[in-house]
This record gives sequence, structure tokens and C-alpha cells, in this order.
Amino acid sequence: MLWTCRVLCSQAGPSAGGWKPLSFDGGAFHLKGTGELTRALLVLRLCAWPPLVTHGLALQAWSQRLLGSQLSGALLRASIYGQFVAGETTEEVRGCVQQLQSLGLRPLLAVPTEEEPDSAVKTGEAWYEGNLSAMLRCVDLSRGLLESAGPTGNILMQLKITALLSTQLCKELTSRVRRPGGSLELSPERLAEAMDSGRDLQVSCLNVEQTRHLQASLSRLHRVVQDTYERLRRDAEAADRAGLAFGVKLVRGAYLDKEREVARLQGTEDPTQPDYKATSQSYSRCLELMLTQVSHRGPMCPLMVASHNEDSVHQATKRMWELGIPLDGPVCFGQLLGMCDHVSLALGQAGYAVYKSIPYGSLEEVIPYLIRRAQENQSVLRGARREQELLSQELRRRLLGRGLRVPH
Repeated sequence: MLWTCRVLCSQAGPSAGGWKPLSFDGGAFHLKGTGELTRALLVLRLCAWPPLVTHGLALQAWSQRLLGSQLSGALLRASIYGQFVAGETTEEVRGCVQQLQSLGLRPLLAVPTEEEPDSAVKTGEAWYEGNLSAMLRCVDLSRGLLESAGPTGNILMQLKITALLSTQLCKELTSRVRRPGGSLELSPERLAEAMDSGRDLQVSCLNVEQTRHLQASLSRLHRVVQDTYERLRRDAEAADRAGLAFGVKLVRGAYLDKEREVARLQGTEDPTQPDYKATSQSYSRCLELMLTQVSHRGPMCPLMVASHNEDSVHQATKRMWELGIPLDGPVCFGQLLGMCDHVSLALGQAGYAVYKSIPYGSLEEVIPYLIRRAQENQSVLRGARREQELLSQELRRRLLGRGLRVPH
């Protein structure tokens, strides 16, 4: 993930008052309109239906043939697109960002581009150059949003390295570096020098085609980060003084089914945790490790707790208080736009830094991207039952007029 905003830093110290756990009972839904809540409930229930997710692209094509592109597109915009996407134009994205900021949330711009290993068209240099152009547009959009940002104005971007560099070459480089002694030709210093200078890179362990692709990929990376030169310079100086900077986006492991299928097909060992309990225990241990690191190293160890799991969020907020990590320090939370709002809103209203991943773009660009994400995250979508129950309760309360919630 490319950090494009300033990481706020305060001196860690004991927090004032006693520990008060956040309530994720949907109380913060009072901040949203009835139409928004109704759409969220409908879309989350649809996405929890496996046949819709599995055959999403085929159903979309069938819908266009039956209803026509205009009506089919209008239905998508009023439902799935409207729930999970910021919009297509700059003004639509800006409006989404401003709405998030009014709720105490922050934007995490997501470029809906990635490599498709099975597609010859989408693995060539032209494909990667197209992804680069999309990323640079995202940088420009982010810069424009920063100029009009409010008090919660930190803007982040999430960019996938495999949109600029092939998955196979990433694996090859990783395997070379992991070998005993590693490859000095692939040292970070040598790659960074090649990226900055633009000079030809000679790597004996790669063939001519791989070397050419690596050179082009380094050039693309260089063009993406040029907008962030001052940030990189400051980070490099800090890293030189402190030894090493280590920023982490800690995710739970949404690709469980996909990873297991790949291991089965390749006849390799399953790299995932054996069950959900083991996954949760692993996440908890990693979260504890990183929060301890943050408490010692402050802004040299920025952490994003990317989780929809209430227990993980409770653990993070409690340990932040116990370790004296300030709310405006280097720990933030990340969730998807249109999901887990009962947790996101509660965190944002309590003063924590919460980012919502917001893809943007046209229907043609974003719907296939959303369907792929849904297929990879089916377990997460099926697990959103609690959010659906809270949405139903809030809607019943409004429709039946059973008193008003007192805003927290």
C-alpha cells in the first residue's frame, strides 16, 4: 500500500480516564439515512447468496441482454455499485469522501486494476502501462482531494504491486532473495538505485525477458512514487537514523478458499491456517506483536488494522489504551466501503482513524472488480449476518416509530 498522507505522531503516554469498550450495537446508524440503510441491507443479503456471487459476471451479461444496458446499469448503480463504489467522476468521488469525513471516516482510494495471470492480453507491458496511467490518475485525484480535505483530511491510496509487475516475476524474485545468502544483484539498494537512475539493470539469475520486464516495472514504480518524493526523503532519513521502518497492513486472510485450491492443484502444502479459530488466534498474536512494536517505535512502525471482526477491533482499541498509543498516532483501522459500518462509525465517532476502501470508476471497470472481490471474500460476506441483523433492527425501529436513539 502506498501511503500518500502524513502519519500523525504524538508522544505515547497513559490515556486519560478508564478503559471504556466501544459498543458495536448499531447505535451509530442514526448518522445514516433510511434509504442508505435499506440499500445496505438488501445488497448485503444478496451478496451473501453464493449463486449470485459465483455466477455474477454471467448474470450481469444476461441482465444487459434482457433489460438493455441503460436499465441494467441503472439497477446496478442503485444497488451494488452504489453500495460499494465511490462513483465515476471526480465530483462523485469527492462527494463520497466528504460524506465519509462528515461521519468521522477517512478515504482509502482503491484503483480497480490488477493482473489476471490467465489472460495473455492482461499480462503484457501495455496492460501494465495502462495500470500505471490509472494509478497516476489516482495520485492526481488524491492530491485534489487533499486540497479540499476537512479536519479528518488524511488521504491514503492502496495500489497492488502486481498491477505493475507480473505475479510470476514477483515469485521468482522472492524465491531468489529467500535462498541462503540471497542474491546481491537483487538487494534493495541496487534495485532502488536502478529505479532512480533509469540505467539498465543486469541480473544474472533472470533471463532476458524477465530482466526487461523488471526494468520496465521499476520505471513504473518510480513514476508512481515521484509525487511523494519529499515523503520518501524524510522516511529514508528517519530509516537511516533508526535502522529500519516497518509499516504493516494486517489482514485476516480473505483468500482462504483460493489459496487452498491453488495448493491442491499444484500438489503443494496448504499455506493457510487449518480453521477459523486458528486464523483468529494467529491474527490476535500478530496484532499484539505489532501494537507492542508501535508502542516502542511510534511513527516508524505505522499499522493498519484491516479487519471487520469485532473481537479484533476490541482487542486493538483496548491494547492501544493499555500501551498509551494515542488515537491520532500511527495506528489506524481499515474496512470496505459499504460493509461493517456499525464498527466503522463507532470507531470514527470515538476519534479513531478509520479508513474505508473506496474503489471508483465506470460500471464496466468496477463491476467485474467487485465480483472478483466478492468471490474471494465469500466467507466475509456470509459472515456479515450480525450487520444485517443490526440494520434490520434499526429499520424496524424507524418504520414502527419505537422511540428515537440518543446519539452517542
